[in-house]
Amino acid sequence: MRKIAVIALMSVLFTGCASVKMESAEASAQAKKFSPPSPGNSGLYVYRDSFVGKALKKDIWIDGKCLGESAPDVFFRTEVTGGKEHEIATESEFSPNTLKLMFETGKNYFVRQYIKMGAFVGGANLEVMPEAEGKKAVTALGLAAPGTCSK
Repeated sequence: MRKIAVIALMSVLFTGCASVKMESAEASAQAKKFSPPSPGNSGLYVYRDSFVGKALKKDIWIDGKCLGESAPDVFFRTEVTGGKEHEIATESEFSPNTLKLMFETGKNYFVRQYIKMGAFVGGANLEVMPEAEGKKAVTALGLAAPGTCSK
């Protein structure tokens, strides 16, 4: 019985492809210019480029507000108030995983969401990425439409 459960879990984590509503190609190209944020703000790119968990969608929140539901090979771009700490959270297996980050005004930040193995279903976690690495990853992804979370 355990063998069947492991096979089922692996098939969910490694097969299929979840999808979310996407922005236009023009909006995606504009976001990939990595322009400075509006005065007084910081730019935030949250992206998902991991191979694991292609069938899973995971919510992302900033300061408790829905940024959107991620899927493989997508990114979100938003702005937050600069000069203060913000909490970025992602849906995981049992409870959200959070990342608190101090945002410097006028700067763009890159946060990678990745899927990890869980007890019953894949969970998600977040990590801050260096700007050069974040830009490189985002250029290969599509811009997801914000504002739709499952929970």
